[in-house]
Amino acid sequence: MGRAVVLLSGGADSATCLGAAVRDGYEIYALTIDYGQSHKIEIEMAKKQAEHFRVKEHLVLDIDLRRLAKSALTGSMEVPKGRGDNEIDSGIPSTYVPARNTIFLSLALGWAETVGTGDIFIGVNAVDYSGYPDCRPDFIESFENTARLATKMGVEHERELEIHTPLIHLSKGEIFKLGSGLGVDFSKTHSCYSPVGAKACGECDSCRLRLKGFADAGLKDPLEYK
Repeated sequence: MGRAVVLLSGGADSATCLGAAVRDGYEIYALTIDYGQSHKIEIEMAKKQAEHFRVKEHLVLDIDLRRLAKSALTGSMEVPKGRGDNEIDSGIPSTYVPARNTIFLSLALGWAETVGTGDIFIGVNAVDYSGYPDCRPDFIESFENTARLATKMGVEHERELEIHTPLIHLSKGEIFKLGSGLGVDFSKTHSCYSPVGAKACGECDSCRLRLKGFADAGLKDPLEYK
């Protein structure tokens, strides 16, 4: 099947995305970005997922976005907690990191061209998500077209270039069912935006979506909550 670069955050979605790439027979080059996020525990979980799925190479890249982007995830403001479903579904929250997926995909694209592949996986989701504009199908399609115009492999037609988004049309419950079937160890993932040590807060948007997803899937969340 060839090689693929997989963006791996350490959350449940990216772990499931990694599992899908492994299922599809790719040799995996996993890329984790340490961008100055306050929830550093996800980086340790990404390392565990890379080991669990025996990837070919796992690169943890330091890019401190705190100097560029204000977000609740980079410590510029408080992480919202206790919001209801209607609040989560309305507007772009303070946990949005400006241009994060554009930056991440650009970095993944550079590494992909270097290792000789046009296949990039990202675990974005446009169904049960928190209002992030860079998780939508039209953004992915637009980036894919830009990547074909901006790379040697695209301009010279050396290889096909595709941004794979296996989770984009799935609900959180469907994602957890898929991940379970792919052998994802969800105890080695972390979704919380405001963890207390190794425990999840259970109150931020990401925790609420994760808990709802496990409930919808009829599965037990192995993560420990405060």
